[in-house]
Amino acid sequence: MPLRWRPRSIRGRVTLLVSLLAILLLVPSGLLAGMVARQSVANAVWLDARQQASLTAAADRLGKLSATIKPTTPGIELIQVIGPGNRVIASSPAAKGLPPLGKTRPTAADPQRDVWTCTGTRVGCVRLSAQRVSADPGSDIVYAGRPAMADASTGAIDSLFATQGTVLIFLAVATTWKVTGRTLRPVEAIRAELAAINVSDLSSRVPEPEGDDEIARLARTINSTLARLEAARLRTELALNQQRRFAADASHELRTPVAGIRAQLEEAQLHPEETDLDDLLCRTLRDVDRLQGIITDLLLLARVGASSPELRERADLASIVRTELARHEARPGVRLALMPGVTIDAVHTQIGRVATNLLDNAQRHARSTVLVEVRRRGDHAELIVDDDGEGIAEGDRERVFERFTRLDEARSRDRGGTGLGLAIARDIAQAHDGTIEACSSPLGGARLVLRLPLAAPEVRAGAEVWRTDERSSPVNG
Repeated sequence: MPLRWRPRSIRGRVTLLVSLLAILLLVPSGLLAGMVARQSVANAVWLDARQQASLTAAADRLGKLSATIKPTTPGIELIQVIGPGNRVIASSPAAKGLPPLGKTRPTAADPQRDVWTCTGTRVGCVRLSAQRVSADPGSDIVYAGRPAMADASTGAIDSLFATQGTVLIFLAVATTWKVTGRTLRPVEAIRAELAAINVSDLSSRVPEPEGDDEIARLARTINSTLARLEAARLRTELALNQQRRFAADASHELRTPVAGIRAQLEEAQLHPEETDLDDLLCRTLRDVDRLQGIITDLLLLARVGASSPELRERADLASIVRTELARHEARPGVRLALMPGVTIDAVHTQIGRVATNLLDNAQRHARSTVLVEVRRRGDHAELIVDDDGEGIAEGDRERVFERFTRLDEARSRDRGGTGLGLAIARDIAQAHDGTIEACSSPLGGARLVLRLPLAAPEVRAGAEVWRTDERSSPVNG
């Protein structure tokens, strides 16, 4: 069962842990240091008492002992010389009139002893050094010492260590609280920023602290994850938009031909005797062909944005154009000026579809001549299709790339256009990091220009795998 008093924050838990460790380490250390200090003080008292006892015993042996003994060791005020019969022969002023300070009588084999006694009624407990003056059986005994109450230094030492331990524990707690707070401050900033981020807007990023510690790496990882999530969200929105546009376009463009087919069939059903079956079949098949073309183009538009860059292959743009021209019937009035060696990274079928759509558009509007050109310009490859038709008004040069845009509605339908050819070309160009635009043609009609990035040369073992041909080789067809 979790403890109810456990701090909820990491800062509080770390501070509590450091506090417990400080108490467990500093309190025993303080007690041990106090004991050592008290023992040192006691040893110093015993040494002083022994010194004074030795000096007094030497004076007694030399016969220089007076009735009143003058202490010579600082702090040792209680001095007595006890003769046979436990009689006080001499004493210091502080011990005058006192009974014998102790009852211990050192032997000749052990002439000096340290004594702690509380027999005195006036001085209380004392620390004494008892020393035998000579080895004679009736030798005098010298007592030298001081009252235990005078050892106030040991209490001061205890207070000092207690205060020191308390201060150290407080400093450890305060320092830990401050350091952990400063260390975890970026984490709180990251949490606040993440709390403010919503699913609809993943463009925000958490602050990245300097350095390469765990928090800095965490912030960078979060930002990297947010970037991936934002990219995934954008891709999802793009896919949803494409699906919505597909549904809207399909419902809009398929309604008319389906309604026409239905009307023709219903009329034939109502008036079978007045219906020309061959004519009905021809008109119905023509509408079905148009439906099939619209559906094919819509499906292609839906797939273009989903094409993976991994599907792209290196190819010569001129070769793609020639391949597409070879797949269709001979196109009268088409001239070619294709520069070889203009290499791109592309999905071949999609770029081929662009070339076909541009050529179909030009042939629908040309009077007699269409010019197809492939060339290199800077770091881009260009596919240019010119016609000598009526051209495109400047105000319509962007609108022609929108879906189902027909500048001449009736004539476009008659010529088999679905209104999606240039829209497909634009989406494919954008999917390949390129552009497409319309402008005036030197032939007097419209010019459509597809620009795609040139493929970067592959390098193997320090040598280029392929080389571009700088020479232009127009070929008339």
